[in-house]
Amino acid sequence: MSASNDHFANPAPLGLMGFGMTTVLLNIHNAGFFPMSAMVLAMGLCYGGAAQIVAGILEFRKGNTFGLTAFVSYGFFWLSLVALIVLPKLGWADATPEGFMGWYLVMWGVFTAWMWVGTWRSNRAIQFVFGSLTLLFALLAARDFSGSATIGMIAGFEGIVCGLSAIYLAMAEVLHAQYGRSILPIGA
Repeated sequence: MSASNDHFANPAPLGLMGFGMTTVLLNIHNAGFFPMSAMVLAMGLCYGGAAQIVAGILEFRKGNTFGLTAFVSYGFFWLSLVALIVLPKLGWADATPEGFMGWYLVMWGVFTAWMWVGTWRSNRAIQFVFGSLTLLFALLAARDFSGSATIGMIAGFEGIVCGLSAIYLAMAEVLHAQYGRSILPIGA
């Protein structure tokens, strides 16, 4: 006899908060407010990375292919991004040239664009998260290809909006589960 998936908690808010909070913090840096620091790297490892992977594995348990793919992939995105920053500082690898880093961001943008297509039959909030994340990857790639600080700053502000949208959706889902009704609208 197999257990019903109906009694499991929704892991999406955990993954969305891990993504959203880490994205906001990194993009406060990208917008030019603060230098890169251990705080952003730690969030990338622990909350953006590990918490999203846990959420994705729990989405697997619920039979949610989209949630599994999104959370595990973006969890490993954060881990790989931290590795790209830290490995050269440890002397374990050469730093990635900006132009080549642009291709890393293009590949994540292509993946995200396809994931955005997967949201088209879902609510407007998740569509916005993935649409704005697709735009963020495009802007970050353009920054790295062009070397433009202005594009980087624009990407930073856009990334803050993207991260805040994920935080909003996470809290909308938590409050809906807690109160049994919609508290924050997410658009049908």
